[in-house]
Amino acid sequence: MSRLFFMNHAAIKQAHFSKNSSDFVVSEIPLYEFSGEGEHFVMHARKKDLTTWQMLRIFSDTSGAKMRDFGYAGLKDKEGMTTQYVSIHKNYAKAFENFSHPNVKILNTFYHNNKIKIGHLKGNRFFIRLKKVLPQDALKLSYACEKIAKEGYPNYFGYQRFGKDGDNFELGRAILSGEKKERNPKLRDFLISAYQSELFNRWLSKRIEISKYFEDFSPTELQNAIKWDKETIKEIKKQPQFFKLLKGDICCHYPHGKAFLCEDLDAENARFLARDITVTGFLAGGRAIKAEGLAGEIESEIFNEAEQFLDKIDGSRRYAWNFTEDFEYKYKEEEAWFEMNFTLTKGAYATVVLEEILHRNLDE
Repeated sequence: MSRLFFMNHAAIKQAHFSKNSSDFVVSEIPLYEFSGEGEHFVMHARKKDLTTWQMLRIFSDTSGAKMRDFGYAGLKDKEGMTTQYVSIHKNYAKAFENFSHPNVKILNTFYHNNKIKIGHLKGNRFFIRLKKVLPQDALKLSYACEKIAKEGYPNYFGYQRFGKDGDNFELGRAILSGEKKERNPKLRDFLISAYQSELFNRWLSKRIEISKYFEDFSPTELQNAIKWDKETIKEIKKQPQFFKLLKGDICCHYPHGKAFLCEDLDAENARFLARDITVTGFLAGGRAIKAEGLAGEIESEIFNEAEQFLDKIDGSRRYAWNFTEDFEYKYKEEEAWFEMNFTLTKGAYATVVLEEILHRNLDE
């Protein structure tokens, strides 16, 4: 489906983006410092034009260790240049002393007490270069970067989750309904997660639409348009930020912490503005907390179709509104390049940020 952007500028169509090793660089930020001692050998590895799995296959062939014996915090893009941390038992360390590969370089090594596991990262630092950028478009890009750096952005799932034809979520729904069988457990889980992601994106787009109403219309116009009571509209309308909190939202301490029910809008909105908390969206599943009240009604409209599947998936909550850290940008007029650096929490998509800035979908 087409996602709603929160900013209102026209699409910047001339800026050219390519996921190559010069123009798209991802650097993993580890969750903790490595101790310098222990049973596990940690490699800070840089790869280009390879998936994480392809890099692990190279490491497996080099050392004789099985791929499942390697630890890693998350999967990185195939396109571009990415760095991440990989661990293996120290018995295999010697095999990497003279390691050499045209697409993989070991930048540094450490020892640590435990194996790196999925989720063992704070986030990722991104570098993106846009080319063929005209001066007038550079001004639009600068404005968009400033706005996102100040206010944050809607944390949609990126197009990568939905497959080349965009139909992964349909396959996931078919698996849950029993219409399709998938024997590969990893592929099965991925397709089901695409279905969860599609519903999340639909819900988030709806919340962006509601927030736009509150940006653009008066309380009287809002009452006629969405039929909410006057006091509720007044309470939401006074929130100064774009993305409006609703009573019954499930919020979460930011950048990590426990989820909780939003009951006092004034108090929680102050914490939201301070980036102490953020709003979360439902990833459909039987164990995930559901929103209540007005927020719950909107959530139910979108996720009602998944009720029949909740006993088959666990589910969770995901940040709906996310923030960038250390956002930097510059325009190099002679080369017609516009370059950006920013840090995102784990699980967030740099391409989603870029799509918001360019105001267009990259997969079109």
